[in-house]
Amino acid sequence: MTTVLRLFVVSAFAAACCAVGCSRSENGSTTEGASADKAPRMASAEKAPAITNRVDIPSAVRQNLGITFSKVESRRVAQTLRFPGAFELLPTATREYRAPLAGRVELKVAESMLVAPGDILFELDAPDWRTLAEEIAATEAKVASMGPLRQAHRVHEASLGRKVELWKARLVQLEEIRAAGGGTARETHETRATLVATEAELADVMEKDAALDAEQKMAEATLRALRARQEAIARAAGGEVSASGELVVRAVEAAVVASIHAPNGAILERGADVVETVRRDAVRFRARALQSDLARIHEGAKVRVVSASDPAQSLEGTLAISPVADPLSRTVEVLVAFDPAQIVQAAWDRAGVAASVEVTLAGGAEELAIPTSAIVRDGTVSVIFRRDPANADKVIRMEADLGVSDGRWTVIQSGVKQGDEIVIGGNYQLMLATSGSAPKGGHFHSDGTYHEGED
Repeated sequence: MTTVLRLFVVSAFAAACCAVGCSRSENGSTTEGASADKAPRMASAEKAPAITNRVDIPSAVRQNLGITFSKVESRRVAQTLRFPGAFELLPTATREYRAPLAGRVELKVAESMLVAPGDILFELDAPDWRTLAEEIAATEAKVASMGPLRQAHRVHEASLGRKVELWKARLVQLEEIRAAGGGTARETHETRATLVATEAELADVMEKDAALDAEQKMAEATLRALRARQEAIARAAGGEVSASGELVVRAVEAAVVASIHAPNGAILERGADVVETVRRDAVRFRARALQSDLARIHEGAKVRVVSASDPAQSLEGTLAISPVADPLSRTVEVLVAFDPAQIVQAAWDRAGVAASVEVTLAGGAEELAIPTSAIVRDGTVSVIFRRDPANADKVIRMEADLGVSDGRWTVIQSGVKQGDEIVIGGNYQLMLATSGSAPKGGHFHSDGTYHEGED
């Protein structure tokens, strides 16, 4: 029996676990040695080779046993403090999208959906929005019509100005003729009367032009105010106006739709909460430290937050200490801030997931260490499995030469080097498959059941 086959036997995942297995009757019961003609074949069956310290782990075995690896690291195991805690969202992680006006909502997203900047969240059919659009259109038309009207008045004003100058010149001419003894008084009086009437008409046109100028400025101011209101409403909602006139609200940042507070087609009041999104990368870590450790940690220290399930998964961050401690529990809260670029948004670094923050203290030497979960006991011996550097489909069983441990990491004093891969998932099954003290005198069936005695 090969080592690979034995792995499948021990994990009860293999399709066939022994070279020769028990036979089963039609009703499913097991019968052993059902016929005498099997004895010669059993006597001549090939004996299993002796167990070596190398184990074949092709991809099928790794998948079947759930084998995972962690690298050997240099760590100050004896100089590390660890505080349990959990990830939480930053106050800036959540964004609410509200209805800026009363109206009927048409949803375009669903909960847990990923949205990118510019994606439509919902449309709002609001009567006030349409009324505002109509007022803007009417005011724009009025402002547009003021230009030609003002231009016509200016032409009329210029024409009357020329007439006034002509009548003034005519009056001067008539007065000169009368001074020379010619002309008539009647003609002079008529010319003067015409001049006065023309000047009055010019003054009236100038007054109307001033009124039109004021009206145009007021219409332009009204238009600016209406447009500013429209833009403010759209900007507050992160939206725009659709071709059909609805208010379209779009996402302003990449996020996940956390909740929807209004059913599709509902009539909403102004300011009603419609959609809430959450940025997955906006997280921090909160933990509690003992007050007795305050003298050994400091603000701004570089720390590492480590996954509770996989020590190989970690995030580096900056430590902040709460200004207020808890006198009853004799603890103080500590926060860890991260660079958003290193948040991978995996399963373990999301809000609410438990982990621990590791603070490396000053002093002490770095030593090679492995996750404590990589160590299994085979009787009285501590065993680890190192991936063969020459063949990724093999692991090497080793007796672990261990040093000090902090519960999560254990110093390993020989047999490995930094960067070597050590099995942390599936190592117990590997230990059983290579153990010299494994139970003897029994066998497994393909359904995972174990029977004592020979095949």
